[in-house]
Amino acid sequence: MSETFSYLLMAWLDPQLLMLTALGTFAGIYIGAIPGLSVTMAVSILVSFTFSWEVNSALALIVGIFIGGVYGGSRSAILLNIPGAPSAVATGFDGYPLAKLGDAGRAIGLSTVMSVIGGLAGTVVLACAAPVIGEMALKFAPRDYFLIAALGLLLVGSLAEGSLAKGVFAAALGTVIGLVGMDPVTAQGRFTFDQVELMGGIHYVVVMIGLFGVAEAFYQLHSLDVAPVRQQVSKIVPSLAMVLKFLPLSLRTAVIGVLVGALPGVGGDIAALMAYDHAKRTVKKPSRPFGQGAYEGLVAPETANSAAVGGAYVPMLTLGIPGDAVTAVIIGALVIHGLNPGPMLMVESPHIFWFTVGNLALANLFLLVFGLMGIKLFAKLVELPKALLIPLILVLCVVGTYSINSSMTEVYWMLGFGLLGYFLKAFGFQMGPVILGVILGPMMDNSYRQAMASVGDDPAALLGELVSNPVSLILTLGITLILLGKTPAAVWLRKKCTSTPVTP
Repeated sequence: MSETFSYLLMAWLDPQLLMLTALGTFAGIYIGAIPGLSVTMAVSILVSFTFSWEVNSALALIVGIFIGGVYGGSRSAILLNIPGAPSAVATGFDGYPLAKLGDAGRAIGLSTVMSVIGGLAGTVVLACAAPVIGEMALKFAPRDYFLIAALGLLLVGSLAEGSLAKGVFAAALGTVIGLVGMDPVTAQGRFTFDQVELMGGIHYVVVMIGLFGVAEAFYQLHSLDVAPVRQQVSKIVPSLAMVLKFLPLSLRTAVIGVLVGALPGVGGDIAALMAYDHAKRTVKKPSRPFGQGAYEGLVAPETANSAAVGGAYVPMLTLGIPGDAVTAVIIGALVIHGLNPGPMLMVESPHIFWFTVGNLALANLFLLVFGLMGIKLFAKLVELPKALLIPLILVLCVVGTYSINSSMTEVYWMLGFGLLGYFLKAFGFQMGPVILGVILGPMMDNSYRQAMASVGDDPAALLGELVSNPVSLILTLGITLILLGKTPAAVWLRKKCTSTPVTP
């Protein structure tokens, strides 16, 4: 026990490791805030620089970048409605309306505190339940990933404000966009129209920047004469009463974040969207209507996407299976340094596991410090005259898109999706379902085809597995209950129950 404790404190007591973790967290916040500069890209570059470093030093810097980068995407989502990362898409649903109401300072402060709570919760779960969760994640078959994707698409009802039909159309449009490119099974082009440039598909970050950033800039042209809203930057750090009020929701969505993050290939973006949907379903009296600046709509996704970091480390350290794109790169870094991620890591190199746990906790504490710094300066962005703010947004969108693959073609796609997003917004469509379809469409397609191949293309056999396997059965029942809850009979029954007076 004392040896384990010394491994945990290794990152805290060594001044060099302490400094590297702090540097990584600080840099990650600002890398994550710039659209297109992904955490995966930053960690990939770092691996080449840290090849000759001692393994603990390399891991300390990488963990800091990871933690800071996941949080950093929320700043641009709140201030400019441009998610710095896909995991911050849901943050902008209520974060940006808060900025438009002049409450950007408190919104960023609250998102910082809740991100730290989510990150620490994910770290605790990693330390206490990594082997159990790792084994559970390993039991997920392709059919279960298909069910998770289908469950995710049911979030359309929560993300589509107003018209469900418009939400379904937007999700279907996003799914088609996500399927553009080379078919992974047959190697044939899908929706490419014989254009070689489309064989590689359309990067979902390009779609995201166009639909949120460029579309918002174009839409703001209608209100150039409207004076910017002054931000209340005197109240940044949320009060203890406010934190305690949202703590139950934060802890619930942290569980969602850890569990979804532990599933290989799923990631914090889906965890954040599921957490947002959970908040909309369970919070009966939000501070404001969801989509109009509800603090609950900010707390849920920010907690979940940070908790998903700890979840992503679970299969990586216990099974050698990456939980997301960043942990896939980290596996490469561990192999480069002569380590063997997987079941034998806890036996051969237990210090790496416990050092990572201590390092994640330390990075989250640095996040609390650095995340609450510079907020007043950042909030001033929203107060810029729109004649200056709109060109700034467009420049950030172009730079962020070009930095993904150094491709001008993707910049043109981004501008095209900006125009599409502008017209969708003008006719009352929400952007959330489109991004949901782009992210989940390929996952649903691949998982379904793998599931069908595993049963010899027999639909009856696949249906049998959906009700005979415990994990599949739980997911199937969840989807069935959600669908039944949308029927007119269920809606009538809920209204009847809530409107029936209670007799003494």
